[in-house]
Amino acid sequence: MSLFSELSEVISGEVDVFQNTLDRVSHDASIFEVEPRALVSPKDAKDVEALVNYANNHSGINLTARSAGTDMSGGPLGNSVIVDFTKHFDQIKHVENAYAVVEPGVYYRDFDKATLAKGGVILPSFPASRELCTVGGMVANNSGGEKTLTYGKTEKYVHRLKMVTADGKEHEFAPMTLAELEQHKKFPSFESEIYRKMHELIVNNYEVIMHAKPTVTKNSCGYYLWNVMYDRPKINGAGKFDGTEKVFDLTKMIVGSQGTLGLVTEIEFGLIKPKPFSRLLIIFLKDMKQLGDIATHVMKFKPESFESYDDHTFRVALKFLPSLIKKMKGNFISMAFKFLPEALAVLRGGVPKMVLMAEFTGNTEEEALKKATEAHESLVQWENENPSGNQNYKRKVESRVTSSASDAEKYWTIRRESFNMLRQHVKELRTAPFIDDFVVRPELLPGFLPLLYGILDQYKHLTYTIAGHVGDGNFHIIPLMNLHNPSAHKTIEELSVKVYKLVHEFNGSITGEHNDGIIRTPFVKMQYGDRVYGLFEEVKKIWDPRGIFNPGKKVAGSEKDSGGGGKDGGTFKFAFEHIVK
Repeated sequence: MSLFSELSEVISGEVDVFQNTLDRVSHDASIFEVEPRALVSPKDAKDVEALVNYANNHSGINLTARSAGTDMSGGPLGNSVIVDFTKHFDQIKHVENAYAVVEPGVYYRDFDKATLAKGGVILPSFPASRELCTVGGMVANNSGGEKTLTYGKTEKYVHRLKMVTADGKEHEFAPMTLAELEQHKKFPSFESEIYRKMHELIVNNYEVIMHAKPTVTKNSCGYYLWNVMYDRPKINGAGKFDGTEKVFDLTKMIVGSQGTLGLVTEIEFGLIKPKPFSRLLIIFLKDMKQLGDIATHVMKFKPESFESYDDHTFRVALKFLPSLIKKMKGNFISMAFKFLPEALAVLRGGVPKMVLMAEFTGNTEEEALKKATEAHESLVQWENENPSGNQNYKRKVESRVTSSASDAEKYWTIRRESFNMLRQHVKELRTAPFIDDFVVRPELLPGFLPLLYGILDQYKHLTYTIAGHVGDGNFHIIPLMNLHNPSAHKTIEELSVKVYKLVHEFNGSITGEHNDGIIRTPFVKMQYGDRVYGLFEEVKKIWDPRGIFNPGKKVAGSEKDSGGGGKDGGTFKFAFEHIVK
């Protein structure tokens, strides 16, 4: 019997093995292409349970969850069965002012409309792909974006979730006290075995695990073992604060696990109500050596977001100004006039090395303007200071506060859209995200960035821009490359090694938002070392003893698994064999 026939008997949802479908799900937003054997769309949790039981009983079958396919790491790609959650797991079950219950295939744009309609609340960890991604993908990758500086990443907002684990059953995971944990550990079940083994692993290796916790503010690399046990406020029967209590919370590790531990079927998110008005402080940075000092100074004023883009991006915006204005949907002449401050800044001092965007928010326009103005005035005063006493010492900072929301729009458009415009205008090239998401502490950027540019500039044929979340020290480099050129593959391999070694030397993270997937799994051991990587391998065995869930992501499987690799660089070899030809 064919795989199509067998799967059709197993689930009540749809099974698709048509070549055009398999071609479509062979890709995400990464540089990889991995063709599966089938795409299935389970109708409900019972279908998902049936799929897991089928995989457990059929050698060579593994399950890779997929929703919108916006991942940039190859996370939702696999060679066996792709499980699509967008067709049937698309229900927003419940929305309140403080939380919402939703299925993983719901698009964030629809979820956002539903929560905004309930008193203006949002899930603030949305990525740049907010119009395209699903909430399940956000959980899988532990997504973050421009609001992360103030509000944190997705891991902070998952209150509980349901997931089908390797025993073929749906279980609910939520925070529990240590007393509740002991009760859960008593029952003879696979779920209890997870709790027993995970608690033992964390307690026995607690100091090693906590020492391995990245010192940067954003991280999506590895399994977040350091987040599972933590202290939370304890509320007594009268509803008053009564100290703290330690909790054990496996959702904190399921978030960001890229579907390697099971298949998520339901999520409860916490929601927040953001301040409705904002103003931007724009800083045209001419000397990269000042970046650390300026970033530190501006951060004292607590901007809600702190974004940036470099001179490459700035030149792209100027080169394709008509397309940029078209994106902003305004009158060409009036919109072009809005770029006068940038033109004057270039005339006065040339193209800035980096443009910084510090966003200040408030409950009124006056409040937001006051915050931005105070930061700006302080920056002007800082510019005129001479802490060294050297008569030749001079700080030079070009800065301004935006006059309105429409004035700020051009900066957001450049930040979000310039690379897409570059991709659309340059022929024979495609986006190649492979060093696209590193993080180093902001105060280290003045030393880090010149070394990074030195590495990139060795490759004269590369066209690239750098943009990012400067407040978190999280930057995105996505070159345009001709992947049909064999030399491109060598460049990708060399640059990956060089850049991630540099990130490691600066005690950073190889991924702040986009996760490991195919592209960064080979570097997870480099970031954490053999011992912690060994713990990650143990985690995978505890949750997925047969290796059926998205093999080769986070930790390596076997080369046969098509998630990637085995020992001695098998994953690395797999990755580069599957770059889109």
